[in-house]
Amino acid sequence: MVIDLTSDLSTRKAFSEAMTEFGLKDERVFSVAADSESRFGAFRKEAPERAINVGIAEQNAMSIAAGLAFCGKIPFISTYATFLTMRACEQIRTDIAFANLNVRIVGTNAGFSSDWLGMTHQALEDVALMRAIPNMTVLVPADGAETYRMVEALINYEGPAYLRIRGTEKEPHIPCAEPVVIGKARKIRDGNDLTIIACGRLVYEAMEAADRLARDGIKARVLDMHTVKPLDEEAVLKAARETKRILTVEEHNVIGGLGSAVAEVTSANYPVTVRRMGVTDRFGVPGKEADLFSFFGLTADHIVTEARKLCAREEA
Repeated sequence: MVIDLTSDLSTRKAFSEAMTEFGLKDERVFSVAADSESRFGAFRKEAPERAINVGIAEQNAMSIAAGLAFCGKIPFISTYATFLTMRACEQIRTDIAFANLNVRIVGTNAGFSSDWLGMTHQALEDVALMRAIPNMTVLVPADGAETYRMVEALINYEGPAYLRIRGTEKEPHIPCAEPVVIGKARKIRDGNDLTIIACGRLVYEAMEAADRLARDGIKARVLDMHTVKPLDEEAVLKAARETKRILTVEEHNVIGGLGSAVAEVTSANYPVTVRRMGVTDRFGVPGKEADLFSFFGLTADHIVTEARKLCAREEA
């Protein structure tokens, strides 16, 4: 291990380091860059025979990766999340997912981490697109440590997977003793008054909100739902039964993402109130990352407000 997994670092940096460490150890691993080679760290320099750059041609990248996977290789494709999931959606669906190939699609600069580049680069619909494709696993790590462990797990994971990471800014480390297991939520805080289910960068905001709520006597359970598909239904239903109210928080459109997945499970199995926080069916706007979280109502302060409303509504 070449990085400190207890430190604050970007998910993109963690991916680069993990790709270098684990990829160099396994000759099946290939990198496929759609112009953006820097995302793969030193891997492309140490193993140039396994590093492919197709240029700005995301559709070609997917088809090439499919060919590699058919030959027993494990290709990791990476560039901006918007271009991978939208421009190459047909190739992901038809060339990769239909054959259930071991291709790892790594969408970077997701959510607000593209800040001033605006709606063309701010992926706020990618989770919904990937969730809807059969066979696809969808991963949204909360910090660098989780990203690192997911890359390690993906080396020998069966089937296609979408890994959603952010930009180059350092992100807060989320302390948690529970291991990172694909398909299993991690409990960050315990509580029985309500459950906050979050993914990605907003796990930290949810954790901060829970700490503030605790000072007011509201005990909020916080689940880090790093795997949006397959969703940890057991953890969701346990939370529904024990806390009776759920608040979901995501750096994504409220349609089709984490909140939708949670609501689908509860409505079919144990109906409770599910309040979804995210981008309310609109496009992104240019701005500083921190300002965008505030503009779209996705800070710890906003979570605290919604949690209080939810608890008051249920008690009324």
